[in-house]
Amino acid sequence: MLELSAPAANPAGTRLLSRWLLLGEWRAHPVRAFVAILAIAIGVSLGFAIHLINAAAFNEFSTAVKSLSGQADVQVAGREALFDEAVYPWLAQRDGVAVASPVLELQAGVAGKQDGGPLHILALDVFRAGFISPDLIGAPAEGQPFDTLADDAVFLSPAALRWLAVAEGGQVTLQSGTGTVALRVAGSLQRARAGQRIAVMDIGAAQWRFNKVGKLSRIDLKLRQGVNRDAFQADLARALEAQYPGRFQVGQPNDENQNSRNNNLSRAYRVNLTVLALVALFTGAFLVFSTQALSVIRRRGQFALLRVLGMERGQLLRQVLLEGASLGVVGAALGIAGGYAMAAVALRFFGGDLGAGYFAGVQPQVQFTPVAAFVYFALGLGVALLGCAAPALEAARAAPAIALKSGSEEVVTTRLAKTWPALACLLLAGALTFLPPVFELPLFGYLSIALLLIGAIALMPQLAAVVFRFLQRAWLRTETSKHAPVRSLTLARLANASGQAGIALGGVLSSFSLMVAMAIMVSSFRVSVDDWLLQILPADVYARTAASGGTAGLNPREQASITALPEVARVDFQRVRSLSLAPDRPNVALLARPINLPDPGKSMVLVGDTLPVPAGSRPVWLSEAAADLYNVKPGQQIALPLAGGLHQFFVAGIWRDYARSSGAIQMPLDDYRALTGDLDVSDAALWLAKDATGDALQTRLKALPFGASLEVSNPSAIRALSLQIFDRSFAVTYLLEAIAIVIGLFGVAATFSAQTLARAREFGMLRHVGVTRGQILSILAIEGGALTALGIATGFVLGLLISFVLVFIVNPQSFHWTMQLHLPWPLIATVAGALLTAAAATALIAGRQALSAGPIRAVREDW
Repeated sequence: MLELSAPAANPAGTRLLSRWLLLGEWRAHPVRAFVAILAIAIGVSLGFAIHLINAAAFNEFSTAVKSLSGQADVQVAGREALFDEAVYPWLAQRDGVAVASPVLELQAGVAGKQDGGPLHILALDVFRAGFISPDLIGAPAEGQPFDTLADDAVFLSPAALRWLAVAEGGQVTLQSGTGTVALRVAGSLQRARAGQRIAVMDIGAAQWRFNKVGKLSRIDLKLRQGVNRDAFQADLARALEAQYPGRFQVGQPNDENQNSRNNNLSRAYRVNLTVLALVALFTGAFLVFSTQALSVIRRRGQFALLRVLGMERGQLLRQVLLEGASLGVVGAALGIAGGYAMAAVALRFFGGDLGAGYFAGVQPQVQFTPVAAFVYFALGLGVALLGCAAPALEAARAAPAIALKSGSEEVVTTRLAKTWPALACLLLAGALTFLPPVFELPLFGYLSIALLLIGAIALMPQLAAVVFRFLQRAWLRTETSKHAPVRSLTLARLANASGQAGIALGGVLSSFSLMVAMAIMVSSFRVSVDDWLLQILPADVYARTAASGGTAGLNPREQASITALPEVARVDFQRVRSLSLAPDRPNVALLARPINLPDPGKSMVLVGDTLPVPAGSRPVWLSEAAADLYNVKPGQQIALPLAGGLHQFFVAGIWRDYARSSGAIQMPLDDYRALTGDLDVSDAALWLAKDATGDALQTRLKALPFGASLEVSNPSAIRALSLQIFDRSFAVTYLLEAIAIVIGLFGVAATFSAQTLARAREFGMLRHVGVTRGQILSILAIEGGALTALGIATGFVLGLLISFVLVFIVNPQSFHWTMQLHLPWPLIATVAGALLTAAAATALIAGRQALSAGPIRAVREDW
């Protein structure tokens, strides 16, 4: 005995034995280890790739924004998109200011170009901008030094030149109202960042050409040497607020407010995408658990023999943890490498916005970040260790004398499955759904979903025992049971070996429930958007200036021409503007349009009731996002910056808007015009006169003098385009959902295969007592189908509960809007059928392999 136990006492012998056990297990069951490694690798690679893509895109976007500010120390911007330039002399002459550079920013539509959005124009005073942002001054052609001041010249970045397919010396036509402005490309902006589509022109020329005379977007200030920026900023903010209440915001380039504004624009999308990517990693954790649990069950006698020969509990515990950790190390390392490669390819060919459009116009480069790589590697290793912790503890606690006896395998799973921790997880998951978001993120919602999964999987052995014992009792009471021993034997095993059945059920449960939850969430959102589009598009025809951007619009004369058309029975005009309500948040959209004041529900999709408007008050209706982000409720007052001042409005209600996650506000068009004097509009909704047709109206609109600048659509075309944009935005989510389904199928196949091969001795004994190969294969097929059916049924219920959390907790806390629940039955049924087929087929194939050794060899270990 001393010789046999020597390896356990000798460190070199212990390491050799550990390698034998590890490599021997991998050689014996390579497919099972491969599936667990693959799941961890996919989870880590997806999470790491999405992190790298988002980080690269966000950093490039922030750097691009900062590059437009140059070396300014302080910036003064209006809370409206444009403000009167009369404040400029006051700022330029202020003590401490060395240079004040006025800037006019415009989003100008490109005539004849429907893709890519508007062109970002920066209009500068070249004499002052040279001290603050010299990189934005265009390089004129040789012999044309005054092109930087020319009223027909524009300088384009290399990315803008490629996008517009124009060369230096060519011409670009931009939209101004319903007319056009032809500008000569006088040169390029060689120091613009890669992918940055911008144009620079003289500020006076831009004000004149685009009808913005006397208007500015911001003023960049360069301070004198020795002036404290923070103190100057605070003093200037107080002075501006005192002299121009509610009109201006004072900040520094790339300060905390600007970073927060950029971050808030896409943070919820990025976080939710990362969480969805980690679904595969969670599935990998369970696959490691099932792999190690089945391995411990199969090698229970071997471990007991090692204990008898001198291996201590701690050594055995470390050995099983080492086996699980090895899966995590290999999977995580492959995931880090694959994630970096995936991010590089995605950024090279698809850009950094992942379909959502948040980071359009930047060309980021992937940067390997060691800290993030370490975090995701640790996640991969951590889920592997977490998955093998319970089997390792069971292997170490097992008494050698009992474990050496054949038939004690079910004891392992009985100890692994306890009821009270599962129930505690489920109760805690329910309680967490009542907690508010943390830093505007649904962290408790995510934790609730994880606890739901853990609790449900832990309950599967007990659930399987209850269900199959009930079915067994019901079956034995039937006459058919007396003549169908195969089915009786199958139900008897399922009823009395529920622990092992629970491990197999957990694989089906985790994969199918997550797939169901993700499918319901995406389907619910898509159907809600579709229904919302049907409600907000009541008119027969919609018209707007063809090129989007802030320089387009319809003046009163053009509005009258549209109204006078004989095919038009009614027309509603809308004016859209951008307002800043908080310096650390993206701007909200103000929609001024006709609203049915007696019944606002006819003009918008209300959430809840609308309140009566007090006499003398001006009403507005906030979108769900605006109400949530700014913590405003119906019946309260809200101050909006309009016409150079703050005006109080009564919040009459909340409406649903899926188009603007940063918030939107609706107000009556008459109130807006009375306050601002702005009579231009952005869009027109037209109802057909009797006997008129949509095609005839579209033809008449195009025949107007300004008709060439109009983009005319019908509701069905707008709806189809909107859903196409939705699907493009969720393309990555669809991909992650497909990957979760594939991993689930592999996991189910690996689990059933491992369980079937581990029962070779059981099949050998059945062959000895007269059960045929065909009957054993029938048992396996029935078991696989029954277990999978129970897993699918339970997984559907669990997936539905998780979808409730996603739809009613995570989504409102992330994007600040609500939606209706919709179940995609065809997809759920298809995946359920695929799981049933995979489980039954895998059981049959593995059964044939387990039966191939012959009944005598199968039971030789029991002699």
